[in-house]
Amino acid sequence: MNSRAVMQWLGYAGVLPFVGFALGTGVAQDYLQALSQQGFVIYSLAILCFLAGTLWGSASTDADAASILRVLVSNGIVLFAALSVLTAQALLAATLLMLGYLALLWFERNSSENARWYVVLRTRLTIAVVLVHLCFLVAMVVRNAA
Repeated sequence: MNSRAVMQWLGYAGVLPFVGFALGTGVAQDYLQALSQQGFVIYSLAILCFLAGTLWGSASTDADAASILRVLVSNGIVLFAALSVLTAQALLAATLLMLGYLALLWFERNSSENARWYVVLRTRLTIAVVLVHLCFLVAMVVRNAA
């Protein structure tokens, strides 16, 4: 198995915890519902920070202005993600994290020399993650309204 196949497999598998936590938030009760809600936000934070770290890694080989920008954006995304979770409000944190995924994808698509297959993969995964974030947000609103 080559690295491309592993990246694709891990990328799609990485969406599953989002789905599980979102489902738990929508259908579980009491402790499991709270655990799912907290798990969703923490997992989202971890994955967004991981993705931002890939910018840092891809910029480490050059010292040009584009590489410096990649490092700064990487750090900015991580700080934004951490601050969003520090709001201690799952609804707000999940919304901000979702915006972080979209911002990261926008930056990568507009400034990257990544292979076409990687851009397609990142776009598909980001769309899936954003859709699951929307489901999570709907579940949170419905649960809070009940």
